Amino acid sequence: MRIRCWGSRGSIPVSGSEYLKYGGDTTCIEIRAKSGDLIIVDAGTGIRRLGNQLVKEKCLTYHFLLTHSHWDHLIGFPFFLPLYRAESNMIIYRCPFPGRFSEEIVSKLMEPPHFPVRYSDLKAKIVYRDGCPSDFQIGSVTVIPITLSHPNGGCGYKFIENGRSFVFLTDNELGYLHPGGLPPSDYALLCAGADLLFHDAEYTPEEYRESIEWGHSTYADAMGMAFKAGVRRLGLFHLNRERTDVQMDQIVDICRREIADRKSQMECFAVGTDMTFEV
Repeated sequence: MRIRCWGSRGSIPVSGSEYLKYGGDTTCIEIRAKSGDLIIVDAGTGIRRLGNQLVKEKCLTYHFLLTHSHWDHLIGFPFFLPLYRAESNMIIYRCPFPGRFSEEIVSKLMEPPHFPVRYSDLKAKIVYRDGCPSDFQIGSVTVIPITLSHPNGGCGYKFIENGRSFVFLTDNELGYLHPGGLPPSDYALLCAGADLLFHDAEYTPEEYRESIEWGHSTYADAMGMAFKAGVRRLGLFHLNRERTDVQMDQIVDICRREIADRKSQMECFAVGTDMTFEV
């Protein structure tokens, strides 16, 4: 798998000189399978640039997954250029919501007065497929969904190809169990031996005291879970909207010092826009 981040910011997009290194776009992840299939996870503002690139590449088929329906993970959907091209084929999986709820979430994004173009006017062929809660296949990639500990619910994913794995757990609160969520031990079990993990790390431990139950984790909790799971590489994700590049680098330095103190071989970094990974 080749994985590229098109946006890792949480809550709202940001801009300015202090956000250049990690970027200001909200969540969007691109996965390229060895089978040639293209998987897109979430439609934050980062999906706009991804769509422009895919049109240049003349890609025609897109497999689309949602983690949940909060604004920052959907706001870019109407600006995804392939939606306006008749030759585009978009397959949207009914995760994390069964039945027609996924269709309703996507279509309501483009209802008046929210957007000038209606969902019914899109030229792309859009079909919906069942996915969650069972494992399913997209080309050469096996997708294992898991419920998130987050307000209003959500879904994380483990992607496996040729025995190697990438786990994506954004908007997952390890310090508080939301309805439908799971204890940290269950997430550690899913992540066991993962080659690459992106996990929500929005808060410092000090900030979290004022933000418990908001649906996000501290970098310390993400690190602790990754250690237990024996993860090879940990990417800190869902970067706080106020967190500057310098402040994010300081957090990464703290994490790396703890890794060195534990004599662990795990790599840790903050996930930024345009970073690419091979798994």
